[in-house]
Amino acid sequence: MDTSLHMSAQPQTPLAMNAQKFALWLFLVSVVLLFGALTSAYIVKVSETGTLGISLPTIFLWNSALIVCSSVTAQLAYHFAKKDQLAKVKMMLVASAVLGIAFIYGQLLAWDDLMAMNINFVGNPAGSFIYVFTGVHVAHLVSAIVFLLIMLYAAFRFKVHSRKLDRMEMFVTYWHFLGGLWIYLYVFLNYYN
Repeated sequence: MDTSLHMSAQPQTPLAMNAQKFALWLFLVSVVLLFGALTSAYIVKVSETGTLGISLPTIFLWNSALIVCSSVTAQLAYHFAKKDQLAKVKMMLVASAVLGIAFIYGQLLAWDDLMAMNINFVGNPAGSFIYVFTGVHVAHLVSAIVFLLIMLYAAFRFKVHSRKLDRMEMFVTYWHFLGGLWIYLYVFLNYYN
């Protein structure tokens, strides 16, 4: 006897996901692909030309510390949002913004250091890639700071709380992703230089 005829059909619930979160994850995948392509091109170009030996500015190390600290403050903002401690959320978001802006300023200082070492955007392929890596990362960080400012505005309007964390989760995910991406780039550039 065929048992499939006797089984009652259970309605299946469709797999659901927040559309904005899904779009964020698609965007993050595209950023991974972009930087994967850039790092692959860097490896190929450097192996062809043999232009290694660029000393990275020490400010990159300080910038790495800044980005890690900003991830900690962003995570704390999320933690305090889950507990409805709005004053602490605001304080941690402001701290993240200050650290993010300090990171960007540090990258500008690093570019000055590179130019002082006679490593310009044009001329040395490895140097060109360093400018591209850091420039594209800074552009993404600027977009994350805009997102952060939107979250800070929402916090001041009492729209960040434990019952409405989707946007805060998205912000923290994006912020951590950019922090991790910078650490990857820093380690990669140190290894290949």
